[in-house]
Amino acid sequence: MFDIQSRREFIRRAILAGTATAAMPLATSAAGDETPSGSSSPNEKLNIAVVGCANRGYADLKGVSSESIVALCDIDESHLAKAASEFPAARKYVDYRRMIDDGGFDALVVGTPDHSHAIPVVRGLEAGLDIYCEKPLAHSVWEVRQMREWAARKKAVTQMGTQIHAGNNYRRVVELVKAGTIGPIQRVHVWHGGTVRPGKRVAKGTPPKGVDYDLWIGPAPMRPFDLSHFHFNWRYWWDFGGGTLGDFGCHYMDLPFWALDLRYPTRVAATGEKAHEGDNEVPGNMKVDYQFPARGDQPPVHLTWYHGAWHPEGAEQYGKGSAVLFEGAHGRLLADYGTHKLYQSDDDKPMDVKAIDPIPNSIGHHAEWIAACKSRGPTTCNFDYSGALAEAVLLGNVSYRADQKPLEWDAVNLVATNCPEAEPLVRREYRKGWSLE
Repeated sequence: MFDIQSRREFIRRAILAGTATAAMPLATSAAGDETPSGSSSPNEKLNIAVVGCANRGYADLKGVSSESIVALCDIDESHLAKAASEFPAARKYVDYRRMIDDGGFDALVVGTPDHSHAIPVVRGLEAGLDIYCEKPLAHSVWEVRQMREWAARKKAVTQMGTQIHAGNNYRRVVELVKAGTIGPIQRVHVWHGGTVRPGKRVAKGTPPKGVDYDLWIGPAPMRPFDLSHFHFNWRYWWDFGGGTLGDFGCHYMDLPFWALDLRYPTRVAATGEKAHEGDNEVPGNMKVDYQFPARGDQPPVHLTWYHGAWHPEGAEQYGKGSAVLFEGAHGRLLADYGTHKLYQSDDDKPMDVKAIDPIPNSIGHHAEWIAACKSRGPTTCNFDYSGALAEAVLLGNVSYRADQKPLEWDAVNLVATNCPEAEPLVRREYRKGWSLE
């Protein structure tokens, strides 16, 4: 009998050789033993379990629906019932821990609120599963690092849910930057016009019927139920989400990370203001300055994130509510999700434009992950690349929450060397009964 790794290597080689793999079941139990699944070829379907069946979770469920959906999990029975009506053969669960322990699948999709990403992902990785997880990967910097290390240890195929990465426009922008079209780049501005939905704290509250609220809270601090922090609105409370930066930072900062080969900032300094009604702690307006060191022959980069009503000076001329602006020695390059525009300077200086191999268009963000699970090939938004991006995004919130103090960041040891106040924000304490270790 094959173990997980030898079976997966057999499948990878079979795909490369163009052969079938008869009688090679893909599904595994939580202990790593084979479970008969009827999947006998890399051209056949993966068995996938999904945690979180609404909003982004539902979109991810549909994104992998070409495969066999064998298990569904959600703490809201109405969301679970809707998903089950579309995938009636799937087993239904309220508690993802029981679902992962029961096993019988190859891969796990996690589309829950941020505070409930890390535990199911790590449990899934421990069980030998491949993982697709929504951005910003986790709620804290420490959680992201644990997920990355587990993924590397288990040689799992992983993908973070930054779906726009698969778009053709981002590829064309990366090609222009890497070709040196606007020269060396030391300055980048990233802005997003999103705002905060006001919410309130309550002294008591009753969850809707059919909702397991204790499981929804999970490792976060328990608080009385209110709709203003539930379902989509969890994004605007530190207990559960990361505000506008946590929501959109991984999408927009993904472009400079990819184009400029960025990894870890050495300094992060955030400022912000509430700028909205309600009891939410997250800022409505925010600015974060990131300093990245030189990479090979590329110079250091100063990247600034803005959201809400705050934008870089002169942003009005571009007419974009959300965008990325690269400033190079010989021009500027403006991009958003679907468009880009080049502004080259008229200084008549010779341009050192390099020949760059075109980046192949994507088969689709979810499809990339599915294909890689079968071939054991790479993904574009694996946890190593996306984890470094997510850590940087989350550090902006750490700086803001640490009394808006700049952080001198030691990425190897996950510590702000000048700011001990940041430590409980880099790694927060879990509610009793919940652990990642």
